[in-house]
Amino acid sequence: MSTTYTLDTGTSRANPTPTPMKRLTVPSIRRRKGGEPLVMLTAYTVRMAQLLDPHCDLLLVGDSLGQVIYGLPSTVPVTLDMMAAHGAAVVRGSYHAVVVIDMPFGSYEQSPEKAFESAAFLLKATGAAAVKLEGGAAMAPTVKFLSERGIPVMGHVGLTPQAVNQLGGYGARGRTQEEAAKIIDDAVAVDRAGAFAMVIEGVVEPIAVEITRSIDCPSIGIGASAHCDGQVLVAEDMLGMFERTPRFVKRFDDMAGRISAAVQTYAADVRSRAFPGPEQTYAPKD
Repeated sequence: MSTTYTLDTGTSRANPTPTPMKRLTVPSIRRRKGGEPLVMLTAYTVRMAQLLDPHCDLLLVGDSLGQVIYGLPSTVPVTLDMMAAHGAAVVRGSYHAVVVIDMPFGSYEQSPEKAFESAAFLLKATGAAAVKLEGGAAMAPTVKFLSERGIPVMGHVGLTPQAVNQLGGYGARGRTQEEAAKIIDDAVAVDRAGAFAMVIEGVVEPIAVEITRSIDCPSIGIGASAHCDGQVLVAEDMLGMFERTPRFVKRFDDMAGRISAAVQTYAADVRSRAFPGPEQTYAPKD
């Protein structure tokens, strides 16, 4: 059994209810290579997971929560405990998608053994199916170590946000032949090490196409190419929650504008005493 939530109309609160297990699996995701494109979005909370889950194959509890939820300047300060808390919430709010959790900076780079300790903690604390880690050939031994010990790993090559200090910013990668060749080699190394899927972020399009052709696991693009085996975005970006929209994001809504307009109406109703009205207050019993 899995757990999802239904709305109690009497209290307007979400209550857990058992639902027959319908969740996709890591092997089923891997088998989608070259098939129907995989749909992946970030989720950090129960409610967002509930809304995204029916439409997504994978939900990523990204360390992007550092900026999106906590207002941090980058993903670097994100901790294992932060990832565990939000990961558990997303698992509770979903029943269909494979939930993948980012391993935060500093939790896996030291050694494969350290990575296993961190990954095991995240999976035990959350019930998620897999972890994601950034890095290329240097991290391939860690990917192999985890995969051989029963921990599914999603790779991440190209623009790797945890290395922002080394990269010097978030610009697209692979504009030189040397850098392009390295990114492709990194992807192949991580694939051969046993990654079940791979995020390709912020690279010039021919690199994403070449990687997709060169690896056996599905590629999931973000700022990459429509020819990848799937796509991922930060949900708040594609919903239009922020003023700035990265080049690689298509805004599918203007949620920030709609929320602002709703709050403006609420504030006006409060100040004019139009709210609460008779429908929102309780009359004494006769």
